[in-house]
Amino acid sequence: MVQQLLLSVKDAMVRYSEEPLFENLDFNIHEGVRIALVGKNGAGKSTLMNIITGAQELDDGERWEEPGTTIGYLRQDIVPKEGETVFEYIFEEIQDEERELHGYKVDIVAEALQLDVNAKMTRLSGGQLRRAGLARALVEEPDILLLDEPTNHLDLEAIEWLEEYLNGYRGTLLVISHDRTFLANITNQVFWLDRGELKVSPRGFKYFDEWSEMLLDQEARELKNRKSIVAQEVEWASRGVKARRKRNVRRLELVREMRDKLKADEAAHRRATQKIEFEPIKDTDASSKIVGEFYNVHKTFSENGKNIKILDKFSLRVKRGERIGILGKNGSGKTTFLKMLLGELEPDQGRVKTRKELEFSYFDQKRSDLDPTDSLKKTLCPGGGDYIDVMGKQRHVCGYLKDFMFDPSRAQDKVSQLSGGQKNRLMLAKILANPKTCLILDEPTNDLDMDTLDMLEDILMQYKGTLLVVSHDRDFLDQTVTKILAFEGEGKVETVIGGYSDYLEKKNGTGKEDTPNKKPQPKQKESTKKASKPKKLTYKLEHEFKQLPKKIEKAEKEIAEYTERLSVNEFYMEDPDGFHEVTRDLSDTKAKLERYETRWLELAEMKEEAEG
Repeated sequence: MVQQLLLSVKDAMVRYSEEPLFENLDFNIHEGVRIALVGKNGAGKSTLMNIITGAQELDDGERWEEPGTTIGYLRQDIVPKEGETVFEYIFEEIQDEERELHGYKVDIVAEALQLDVNAKMTRLSGGQLRRAGLARALVEEPDILLLDEPTNHLDLEAIEWLEEYLNGYRGTLLVISHDRTFLANITNQVFWLDRGELKVSPRGFKYFDEWSEMLLDQEARELKNRKSIVAQEVEWASRGVKARRKRNVRRLELVREMRDKLKADEAAHRRATQKIEFEPIKDTDASSKIVGEFYNVHKTFSENGKNIKILDKFSLRVKRGERIGILGKNGSGKTTFLKMLLGELEPDQGRVKTRKELEFSYFDQKRSDLDPTDSLKKTLCPGGGDYIDVMGKQRHVCGYLKDFMFDPSRAQDKVSQLSGGQKNRLMLAKILANPKTCLILDEPTNDLDMDTLDMLEDILMQYKGTLLVVSHDRDFLDQTVTKILAFEGEGKVETVIGGYSDYLEKKNGTGKEDTPNKKPQPKQKESTKKASKPKKLTYKLEHEFKQLPKKIEKAEKEIAEYTERLSVNEFYMEDPDGFHEVTRDLSDTKAKLERYETRWLELAEMKEEAEG
């Protein structure tokens, strides 16, 4: 069944300078699709959203919208009005006669997002303003809902609630987010802005990496072929005699144009595929195994006449080299824990001990270390000069800024001119130039694009010191930490070895228990053990075991065939739908092969155990 077309943009051009941001831009948005909008910072994601809302005028082309279509937009920045309550803000765009229909949603959404609907908007923090904006967008229920970084400042419980809510949303979604897990869980289509071109994947973000790598690999093969053709043309031109040159002036001009276009395309491809190379960060502390110790710590705060328990009989030893992820609801104690470790807060009872000579590098999500009046260059080189010390080596500040995806020509720009994501990148550049023996990152992934996120993950994987990360980005935690501290509220802190996935397994009761106070199970009698041990696999399992090698071999052949078809340079240009279909089949077959191999190993172990 063909979904109804809600909005269409054809041959659009948007120009802010001599070089257009978009040219010949085409896309369609249909009813019920759930789109992940991805691209590097500055690729034009916000501009594309403004084109959809109609706020961005087109310099050329046309924008068509189905009459009666409503569009809602959660923006990054929300400016509160004096005296306006959260409730009034949520209902600001809803007509009086419709408010009764939407009233019940306010309570549901506000409770899930931990919002006081009677609070004044001007009294809210930045994170609470974002939550109010999200509540308003969800309550309005437009036909097309645009969400720009909706998970920023949300805890994991709220993010999981939002996923469930959006998966039941009847309208169309278009979402910008750095949270890979969030995008993978809610989308079924991808808009990829790559070097001024919009590329569309018919599958969700879960398959984006595989799809985008295939497109880039195909582009690399096409560039290689073009390079060979241009080389032949250049050779012909250089061998020509004068008479022939006169007759072929136009061909010589075409050769030059081909060569210049090839150089430009190769440079663009290199920029699209470049990865930040960072030297491994050396372990600067090999003296003590203990970084900090909490012993029987109690901490409470008073708010509106109530005592809020943050830590209760909390004991923990932080060892050198540990990689700890910290998660929990807002106000559950994460920041209090970090401030105690840094020596900025004292416990009500108990003892917090840290090594005197220990040095911390601290990434503050409020970016309080950045002076908005300073330039980028002064932020990195506060003492003046053009060079910055990066782990013992002198680097020119412009080259170092380029490592963190800044245009060196912006070195004299003020910090106040940067976007939220750019400020985070600048903070990371400052801290990671010379990270200390203990690195503390408080929500470092907010507002980062995925390329910067990949870069940060790579750097942290090479860091040898002690790492503490406060984050609600599940994929990021899985990639960077080996222990989770989950602040559950009411002074309860859960410790789990592993990443977020391991914490989730334990929370849902599917993981292995590692509680030291767990009572040992009574030993099973030896005779019972022997009686319950199978002598051999059942007929059904034995048959499955014998059939699996054939299935594995068949899947491997199919993968080879799909890969060969995708390696043909002209495939995508001649048949885009066929290319996407083969890409999908390849991904499904790879997953099938992995299941077959895993099952074969399970049955092989069972067979080996049964046979003694």
